[in-house]
Amino acid sequence: MNPAVVVLTLGLALAGFGALRLSLPRHHEAAFAAASGRRRVVALRTGGWVALALSLVAAIRFEGGAFGPVLWCGALTAAALAVAVAASYRPRLGWWAILMPLLVAAAAFAGLSVAGS
Repeated sequence: MNPAVVVLTLGLALAGFGALRLSLPRHHEAAFAAASGRRRVVALRTGGWVALALSLVAAIRFEGGAFGPVLWCGALTAAALAVAVAASYRPRLGWWAILMPLLVAAAAFAGLSVAGS
């Protein structure tokens, strides 16, 4: 198991759950002290589900059909727990909850791309 694949899968899962969390009115108001608009809610929900789907694709692509879904389930569990804890202790985290995991996932993907060349 390649650690970069774990980081990529976990980063995408964290970003996905972070976006889904911010799409909820209560959490959006806690993070930004403003109500969310319909467009933003749709964009956050779409982005969240796309990030979760990409995490599954990455896990299966790099770890295969036998171990990829297992890695993905573990990443989903860890990411959901991390987002729940972060929402409890740092509700004003805001866009950092999405941006930082995406940057980590991009770095891991770049590392996989360089290693594969």
